[in-house]
Amino acid sequence: MEYLHSSLLFLKTWAATVLIWGTMIGTLLVLWASNFLGLPGNWCIVLVALLFDWFMEDGSRGEVGWTLIIVLGLLAALGELIEFVAGAVGVRRKGGSRLSALLSLIGSFVGAIAGGLVALPIPVLGPVIGVLLGSSVGAMLGAILGEDIQGREPSQSIGVGWAAFWGRLFGTLGKSMIG
Repeated sequence: MEYLHSSLLFLKTWAATVLIWGTMIGTLLVLWASNFLGLPGNWCIVLVALLFDWFMEDGSRGEVGWTLIIVLGLLAALGELIEFVAGAVGVRRKGGSRLSALLSLIGSFVGAIAGGLVALPIPVLGPVIGVLLGSSVGAMLGAILGEDIQGREPSQSIGVGWAAFWGRLFGTLGKSMIG
């Protein structure tokens, strides 16, 4: 009888562990995908790992540990740096102004919202692609507007706009690959 009791206890513990880890992995995948929507998914992953570690008993199979949490935090910071630098380098490499960089950031935010709304009726990947392309097009239009306000030639404005487009697109993809 004691053998049956210990077997059931093991099965109950194993099932609870699988359920907890399955929930965490599912949550982490959703948060990772939120990077494509322009949301701070990598930072939310760090927060979930921190909460998960806090709720688990010390020494249990579910314990995450501070080493992993610190590594996740460093990776999240690296992802943000890549996203920021990719867009800024693209604009600055083409000779864009600070105003263009600022309007590019504002444009990418507005474009992400517009792209997500336009692509919302498309199932599953529609909103993700809409937000990704919308934020890139918004960055492009913001940079072009910034250059036009500065009185630059249309050809230079468009060149800076394309640099903002590709910088935002590759920056977001880079950030998501880090996460």
